[in-house]
Amino acid sequence: MDYITQLPSGQKQINKSVAFCNILNKQLPHGDSIITDILTNFDKTIKAQNPKITTGALSNSHGDWYEWLLAITAWNYFIESKNSYLALLLPNVSTFNVAELYKKDLSDLIVDLRKKVSDNTSVQLISSNPDFLLLDTKNIELSENDFKPIKVLTIENIQIIEKAYTKFIAKCDFNDIIGYLSVKTSLRPDRRLQIPHEGSLMKAIYIHLQTRKWIINPKGLKYYAFATRVSKSDRKALKTVATHSITTVFNLPQAAVDEVFEVNSINQALLAFNEILH
Repeated sequence: MDYITQLPSGQKQINKSVAFCNILNKQLPHGDSIITDILTNFDKTIKAQNPKITTGALSNSHGDWYEWLLAITAWNYFIESKNSYLALLLPNVSTFNVAELYKKDLSDLIVDLRKKVSDNTSVQLISSNPDFLLLDTKNIELSENDFKPIKVLTIENIQIIEKAYTKFIAKCDFNDIIGYLSVKTSLRPDRRLQIPHEGSLMKAIYIHLQTRKWIINPKGLKYYAFATRVSKSDRKALKTVATHSITTVFNLPQAAVDEVFEVNSINQALLAFNEILH
């Protein structure tokens, strides 16, 4: 099986989905399997096939491989636990505006906010998409045919988990989106900075919606982070305040990131999802 694709430009690119499915023999790893060891095995296998593939190209693939393992684990957890909470992969912000998940009256408020910021200042409200959306689906009409356990790793099943968010576009009410999740294979200082910034901004937009819709005692929005390794310095760096929450004396300051989980196996992922999806 060829894990490298040659682009029309002549540049070689890793076929991430083919490598993911075939190197894992189309089966989810055992619950205790160490995810960083799995990623290392991916690198060795692809490097053996094409020694010229760069370390950078391999490292850039790690994020997708890690997210797919987590997304499939969360998908199966949702189906097997039979509760209403679901974690779904989100695409890059260049592909999809996360505000479009809300019903039109709410998404219009976010569009209006972005426009007013742009029209009245020299800055723009620019945000990246979190890696995962955390949903409470109990008030959203679902088709059972759309949710089948994923037991075999195929390109088609990867496409299912990557496109699942589209089933919720324009269907989410204010309380349906319960939070977001950022996923990093490693917490380099630059990646650490992105996480609280993103969490703080998503919570600020949530408060804006609450204010505009005059919602009393909202459930609140959660923001979590997963990484294969989390050090004490990582946890300290991520214990920062959500900026909007220190602009008023009427509420206690909020955390930008509610909890950071070290997730380096399927079992650790299940424990983390069990804690945040309830």
